[in-house]
Amino acid sequence: MHYLNISFSHKNSTMEIREKLSYPDDEHINGCLTKLNESEAINETILISTCNRMEIFCSCSDIVAATQHIFDKLTARAGISIEELEGRADIFDDSSAIHHLFTVASSLDSMVIGETQIAGQLKDAFRFSYDNGHCGQKLARAMHNAFKCAAKVRNATDISSKPVSIASVAVAKLKSVLDSVEGKKALIIGVGEMSEITAKHMVSNGADVYIMNRTKDKAFTLADECGAKVLDFDQLPHIINEFEILFTATSSPVPIITDDIIKSCDFDRYWFDLAIPRDIIYHKGERINLYQIDDLKTIVDENKGLREDEARKAHTIIGRSTVAFFEWLDTLNIEPMIKDIYAKAFEAAKIESERVIKNGYIPKEYEAEVHKMGEQVMKRFLHDMTTKMRSVSEESKSDMITGALQFLIKNDNKNVEMPDKYKCEHALNIAQKGSK
Repeated sequence: MHYLNISFSHKNSTMEIREKLSYPDDEHINGCLTKLNESEAINETILISTCNRMEIFCSCSDIVAATQHIFDKLTARAGISIEELEGRADIFDDSSAIHHLFTVASSLDSMVIGETQIAGQLKDAFRFSYDNGHCGQKLARAMHNAFKCAAKVRNATDISSKPVSIASVAVAKLKSVLDSVEGKKALIIGVGEMSEITAKHMVSNGADVYIMNRTKDKAFTLADECGAKVLDFDQLPHIINEFEILFTATSSPVPIITDDIIKSCDFDRYWFDLAIPRDIIYHKGERINLYQIDDLKTIVDENKGLREDEARKAHTIIGRSTVAFFEWLDTLNIEPMIKDIYAKAFEAAKIESERVIKNGYIPKEYEAEVHKMGEQVMKRFLHDMTTKMRSVSEESKSDMITGALQFLIKNDNKNVEMPDKYKCEHALNIAQKGSK
């Protein structure tokens, strides 16, 4: 079994490429995962699609075949040649794939180092794949350890001491070009996490904030939480030109603001498009200052400089966590444990046979036969048990079984973690829900 990660991100792909590779909703993600798992080389897959990255993380039996299958599916959907995809993608396998996953989970690979959104996005991606049967034990192990690594980074460094995100960077950019936003009308389209962060920032800075979303009930929920007002989404073409400040972060597969609804105004406008694919496409001047995700790199670069020392500490933690993960995987191999169980059983049989001979219960000339009988008894007793152990070695509950066995058969129990720590809490929660 191998781990494979194919990554397209702000580091290697333009916004146009990321738009073509994005998956705007669960239906598209589910379809992609289904097609990816059709390959005999791939057995489990997770797809992560955010504004700054699209990554496919899988367990596979053949890295070359799995990689080719993934590129074939991506080029068919996005209309990008395999040559360009291969030229842009960062491809990680086995230890480098786990190291990259841990780095992403710890927000070291994010545009904004230390941002707090990526862990939630990874958890959502994992839950979705698990819920829909696209991944299981192998990726659950990796994801669980990625979240553990991210927690270690947060606790041991100050990299997330001042939580930031693309949304907060966008607000910071706005405040750098305007003396004040107090009293200014601001429209926020969308109700996701970025919209929520933006709305709270703008309200706290005294802006007159309006929320708009296709599902109006969700707009009211966010507005009530933030102290904002709500506008009907259908009113967008009629009111778009009233706003000096605009933030949009929807999951629409097509632009929602285009040339045909943009009119001339006698004031400057500051619009922020935080969506992938983009929400705003226009070709006029119209005194609009449009900022897209890739335009926020100046503030992002400053953020990286401030967090450089903490990032070095974090990378050390990630490196050690990667090594520890593979060392732990080695301990899950059922065969060494079965061998250990037989060795301990034979040793017990030998001690007991020597005892009965020493005490004269059986003549010494039968010593070899007694030893052989003791071993045969143990083999017969252990046969069914070890057969079942092998049969569950590929099931989701095998981590619990191997962990319990390690705890029971090791001479030094202090060095063995209890089995409940092996299970990914997200997989466990899902299993519990399914049993109700």
